[in-house]
Parts: sequence; structure tokens; C-alpha cells
Amino acid sequence: MTVTRFAPSPTGRLHVGNIRTALHNCLLARKAGGRFMLRIDDTDAARSEEQYVEAIRADLDWLGLTPDGEERQSERLALYDEAFEKLRAAGRVYRCYETAQELDLRRKVLLGRGLPPIYDRAALGLTEADHAAKAEAGVAPHWRFLIDREEAIAWDDGIRGPQKFEGDRLSDPVIRRADGSWLYMLPSAVDDIAMGVTDVLRGEDHVSNTAVQLQMFTALGATPPRFAHEALLTGNEGKLSKRLGSLGVDAFREQGLEAMAITSLLARIGTSQPVVAETSLEALADGFDLSTFGRAPARFDEGELLRLNAQIVHQMDYAEVRGLLPEGMDEAAWLAVRPNLEKASEAQEWWQVIAGDVPRPDLSDEERAFAGQAADVAETLDWGEDAWKALTAALKDATGRKGKALFLPLRLALTGMDHGPDMATLLPLIGKARAVERLRAAG
Repeated sequence: MTVTRFAPSPTGRLHVGNIRTALHNCLLARKAGGRFMLRIDDTDAARSEEQYVEAIRADLDWLGLTPDGEERQSERLALYDEAFEKLRAAGRVYRCYETAQELDLRRKVLLGRGLPPIYDRAALGLTEADHAAKAEAGVAPHWRFLIDREEAIAWDDGIRGPQKFEGDRLSDPVIRRADGSWLYMLPSAVDDIAMGVTDVLRGEDHVSNTAVQLQMFTALGATPPRFAHEALLTGNEGKLSKRLGSLGVDAFREQGLEAMAITSLLARIGTSQPVVAETSLEALADGFDLSTFGRAPARFDEGELLRLNAQIVHQMDYAEVRGLLPEGMDEAAWLAVRPNLEKASEAQEWWQVIAGDVPRPDLSDEERAFAGQAADVAETLDWGEDAWKALTAALKDATGRKGKALFLPLRLALTGMDHGPDMATLLPLIGKARAVERLRAAG
């Protein structure tokens, strides 16, 4: 069974890049009839907050990406200790004591010599007496994973194709801090083994991490999952701006956007497939295909998001939006204004046009006289579904006006706006009494 996972740290709200990663892993699992898992990476106790754990769950639910199971790293520490001891017994982890300043200086020296800025493994030369002296002085070690530098690391990436890293070009990563807490690399690999993860789909900024983790899987005696690394998101300006980088599910909700508009966009940008407004995650999953992903950065266009949102709103039935609509707005009113909406929340503005007060339009003397004449004509009409047709036909015969000269002053007087839904649909909803009142006020 295909098993994927989304592994956020609960140190803040999900942003657009996180959402895309979660979505793609969910679609990959759903297409294969597999399982999509949530792993809360909360080993950083100082920065992790429970409020963000709850927010992550709520955001995923709102997007329709409810996971099939959940694990929390803070509850799995015994697994990491067990794996660590296994690696220690095999000689694949070792103690180090360098400070961040010392390491930074060494990197600068290597770069100055044109060499790769990787750790020089100086700590491997320490004797047990050296370690004892450090312990006596109260200096605790941090621990690095020992990369096998004798052979290249290779895998067939689901998006990037064949990948190869030379072991001697990689730095032994720190996996455990001096205080005993864990960094990302080892716990993530241990969890993938324990959770039965078969496919890891993540950003291309993790490619070098994958090279190291492949050796961790081997050292732990496990078969690694399949890996795929997708291009990162950019904005219209060509890079991921701070504003876009912090744009999260809460911001999308506050803007009145539909979850399916967000997922429709994020599912397809960066692929060779057209971006279309889908109405279900099942439809997105059916078309999900890693072979269509390109290597170029995926451009997130907020204008395109609004276009998709409008397309989805235009397909929404009254039953789907009833709870969002203003009191008194019925199905006929919804269907009348729906084609003019980018967001369902904008129905409030058009309900005001139908049932509330509208501003008196700025008309010329001639147009005010015409509005007064229109009020007189409107009072004589039988008000039905063809009220607009009857009103304009009568006024055309009486005044000789036609086209814009006929229709625009009437729209302005009746709605206070020079654009909007079809007046033939809108006027019966406004009603005869309100229409006559508005025409007289405009005159």
C-alpha cells in the first residue's frame, strides 16, 4: 500500500508552500488508494506550541486533506534512542565538541581554498582520554552521523530523474544536540521506517538531505522509500516573497476564498497539465501524475487563484452557500447574482442592491427627467418576470431612447451601479414598489 506523509513543525500556521506539499502527498496517496499520514514534528519543545498543532489539523480539514492517521515525534523519543544506539554500536555516529563559531571559521577557510565546506572529521581523532577530559570539564558532546564516503549515493527521483551524490562531497550531519535533543534528519528516517512510508514527496531543497538519509536507512537495515523532489514556489516577481511565504490558510479563509480554488491551483502549477477549477479532490487525484512535474519553479499567481475561485462559485448550488448568505436572500436571488461573484461573500453586496438602500446616482438633468418618466411608466405596468422587458419597451416607444442611453440611466437609478447582474433577472427581485421609489428618487 502506498503511504505518504506530511510533516509540519507546529511553530506557526501553515503557509502556501506547506499546503502544496500536504496536498501533493494527499493526492499521491488517494490516487493509489493508499494512506496519507500527518506527522507532527514537535521535537523542538522550545518553539512548538499546541495551538499550532490544533491549527494544522483544522487547516487540513478545511482544505479537505484530512489525514488517515497521525503521529507526534514528541511521543516517539524511545524509537529514536533505540535507532541511535544501533548506529552507535555500528560506529556510524560520533561525538563532537566544536562551537558554531569554530565551525564557521573552518568553513570560511575551506571556501577560501576552493574546497567544499564540509566537516573535516577532526573529532574522529579524539581519544577516550580527550572525551573524559571534556566530560570532566562539563562539556557535553553533540553527535554526527558518519557518512560512508567510499561510494556514491544514487537514486531514481520521481521528478528529477537519476540523482547521484559523491559521498566525499557531503558533510556528516549533526543529528543530536549536546542537550540530547534531536535535529531533523535521524528522527525523520526512523519515523518513515516505523510508519511504513513508501513515498516521500517534498521540496527540492531537501535533495541533499535525501542523499544522507538514504545512508541512514541502509545503516538501520531498512529499505528506503521512493523519493521525489518538486521545484519550489515563486511569486509573480520571480521569487517567493515574504508576503507570499507567510500567506496561510487563515488568510485565504479571511479573504473568502474556496478551499477547492486553492487546491485546484496548487495541484497543477509547475506541471504540464492545465490549471482548471475542479470541484472535488477526487478529480484532482485522478489526474495527479509526477511525470508531468517540471524542473522550473512553480509560479503562484493570486490573480489566477481569484479566477479559479470565481469559476467554482459560479457552480455552487444554493444549498452549498445558504449558511453564508445574508438573511432573507433566497435561491432566486443567489442564482441572479452568482455569475457576477468572485467570492461567495460578495453576495452580501448584491443583496443590498436588491433589498436595501442604494445611493442616488449622479445623473444629468435630462437623465433625471428620464428617470422620473420611467417611474411613471413603471407604476402602470403589470410587474412579472418580464418587468425589465416591459419597462424598457414602453420607455423606448415613449422617448425614442435605445441602447446605452436607454439602459444605463435605468441601471444607475435602480441599482446605484453601472454594472452587475442581468437586469431582467434583477428587477423582479427588486420588486415594483422599490423600483418605482428608486426611479423617483433618482428623478
